[in-house]
Amino acid sequence: MSEAAIFPPDARAAFAALYPTRAGKLAHGLAGHPLLTLDALAALAEALPAGSAEWNPGTLPIGVDPGDVPRATLGVGETIRGIDTSASWVVLKRIEQVPAYAALLRAALAELEAVATPRTGAMHQLEGFVFVSSPGSVTPFHFDPEHNILLQLRGTKTLTVFPGGDERLLSAEAQEAFHLGQHHRNLPWNDAFAALGEAVHLAPGEAVHVPVKAPHWVRNGPAPSISLSITWRSEWSYAEADARAFNRVLRGMGMRPRRPGAFPAANRGKALAWRAMRRLGVGG
Repeated sequence: MSEAAIFPPDARAAFAALYPTRAGKLAHGLAGHPLLTLDALAALAEALPAGSAEWNPGTLPIGVDPGDVPRATLGVGETIRGIDTSASWVVLKRIEQVPAYAALLRAALAELEAVATPRTGAMHQLEGFVFVSSPGSVTPFHFDPEHNILLQLRGTKTLTVFPGGDERLLSAEAQEAFHLGQHHRNLPWNDAFAALGEAVHLAPGEAVHVPVKAPHWVRNGPAPSISLSITWRSEWSYAEADARAFNRVLRGMGMRPRRPGAFPAANRGKALAWRAMRRLGVGG
């Protein structure tokens, strides 16, 4: 890999202006990287442990119940090599399980550490995900618990991102259940939501910062697409998640708990209470 920065100075400055609560565009230097070509990614898919790849039809609606997603009919390597015509989208999960990709992920996130750590705490659980998508493919409306930057490497796509704190989109109950493993990442879609989203158009060399649990959906452009998602958890994100889990316990006791505070609130009290309950094996 070249010693050139993955995120040039202007991109790091833009990240500093956005992190951790605002979505927005950045630039990057990974387009054309030899580890991120179609052939390299097909080989990666076949090298990753079982369960580290998910592939779906690309003709899904914006909102879909996970139980309604049809099963894939081709192997993951075959799907990637034929992505021009396979009408699919593939995600390779936790690519850092392969050493070369772990080094790439660490190098990218090291460039952002000086901004992230003072604001949200140390960067933990560094993980990478690669998305390979056929023309026009849709990744349905969903949310993720990680800090996330999505880097576009080949083709174009539009990511439509929504405010993470708007409970019309992502109810308190859904968030609480998610942090206890009781709610899928996919969310029900309502056409009335469209006015609340911001469409971010991505071409190779462009990226978008997606805040923790900001709902979003993605439509691929007219050519095959490759994107890399670099993610991490923080002390702040862990505390917010644990506070949500504790609220689930309180709600089960008939209470109406106040939602955790938005950043920069630390949410330590509820987080510590949940961690104590978890150590005792109660409340899960």
